[in-house]
Formats: sequence, structure tokens, C-alpha cells
Amino acid sequence: MTDLTERKVIHSMRNHLPRLLRGDPVLSESILTVTREHFPTKVEVEDRFTRMLNELAREREAQTRKWEEQKAEDKRKWDEQNRKWEEQKAEDKRKWDEQNRKWDEQNRKWEEQKAEDKRKWDEQNRKWEESSRRFDEVHREIMAQSKKLDRSIGALGARWGLQAESAFRDAMAAILVESFGVEVVNVNEFDDAGEVFFGRPDQVELDVIIKNGLLIICELKSSVSKSDMYTFERKVRFYEKRHQRKASRMIVVSPMIDDRARPVGERLGIEMYPDSPNVPVTRPETR
Repeated sequence: MTDLTERKVIHSMRNHLPRLLRGDPVLSESILTVTREHFPTKVEVEDRFTRMLNELAREREAQTRKWEEQKAEDKRKWDEQNRKWEEQKAEDKRKWDEQNRKWDEQNRKWEEQKAEDKRKWDEQNRKWEESSRRFDEVHREIMAQSKKLDRSIGALGARWGLQAESAFRDAMAAILVESFGVEVVNVNEFDDAGEVFFGRPDQVELDVIIKNGLLIICELKSSVSKSDMYTFERKVRFYEKRHQRKASRMIVVSPMIDDRARPVGERLGIEMYPDSPNVPVTRPETR
């Protein structure tokens, strides 16, 4: 058969075969029998595709399951790692907190020790200062007693002519200056009319203190008799009359005041003291 004849046959089959197959079942079955040897049927093809699709679906499900399992495993590992990190952070924080607590405790102990040492030093210094103060007080008391003894001896000396009365007066005045913080002025004025010494003109000697506007007149003598007390009161009145100023206080300081002179001094409002340090800055209240 030539090529031209084959082409014609093929062309004729293409044109007439479909109609022949539809019109001749035997022919159609024969052709299908021949083709089955080389090609699967529609059902077989559909079954094969169905099996392939099912296989692909199963593989996809398996792959999806593996992916989900991998994701879950990765998440579990990350969660485990994060848990370990959090535990490590918590442990580190606990250790740091413990270390800080120990440091704070140590610092507190140091501060307490410093405070205790300071308290002991302060207590020791206070004791030293108290001891020094007490020593100074005892020393001052001893010196005061010594000076008082010296003044008493001086008073005896002045009383019996062994020491000048002026020296005794100066010593007593110096102590008054120290006690009052002011100057003791020795006033020596002449009584022309003899008001003090019963008509006999003579010198009138007084010790005057002016403090905060107050006039204080003193008599500083080694010994004071009853007549001396009257004389001192007249001296004060003489000074008040001459200077037109009222004395706020009249003070007699003497280690030897005659017992008979004391009632006179009390009646005349005269303060009497055995020694200069005994004189108060303000007048004591009268009972």
C-alpha cells in the first residue's frame, strides 16, 4: 500500500469511524477489545487517578502531620528552652538577691559596730569630760576654800593689826567683781556736816556697785560690830541724800560679824554674808 492510499484510508476512518462505532456495536466492541490490550479503560483510568489522588492526599496529610508534629516539637523545645532561661534568670536573681542581702547585712553590722564604737567613744569622752569637770570643780572648791582661809587669816590679821584693812577690802572686792561681772567702785567722800559720825566731820568710805540700773552699796570689813552696823546704815543714808538716789541693796561682807550686830542688820534691811562668793546676784526673798 502506497503512502497515498494509507493517508486516504486514515482520512476515511477519521470521517466514518465514529459513525460506524455508534451504528455497529460489534465493530465497536472489537475495536475496544483491541485497544484494551494497549490502553486502560475509562474506569481503570478513573480508578488510577482516584488512587493517585488518594495517595497524594495521604502523603499530604502525612506531610502536614509531620509538619505539625515538627512545629509542636519545635515549640516544645523553645518552651523548654525558655523555661530553662526563666529558671536560670530566677536562679541568678535569687543568687544576686542573696548576695545583696548578705552585703546589706554586713553593712548593717558595720554600721551597728560603728555606732557602738561611737557610743563607747562618746561615753568615754563624756566620762573624761565629767571627770575633768569634777576635777576642775574640786580644784575650784579647794582654791575657794584656800582663798576663804586666806581671807579669814587676812581678816584676823586686819583685826589684830597684822595686815592693812585696805588689803582685805581689795581682796573681797575682787571676788565681788568676779561674781557680779561689774566693777566695784570705792567711794570716799567727806562728810562736812558730820551726819555719819554724830556731828564730827570725817571721811565716808563705801563700796558701790551699779548693775542694770540698780544701786548696791557694800561694806567690806574684816570684822563688824553692832556699832559698825549702825554706822554703815548712816553711811548709806548719807550717800543717798548726797546723790539723790535710793540704794536697792545694802550688803555687809565680813567673816566675823558680831552676834549682837546681826539683829541690827536684819532690822535695818542689811544683807549679811561671811564671804564674797556667798553674795547672790539678786536679793534673796524675805520671809
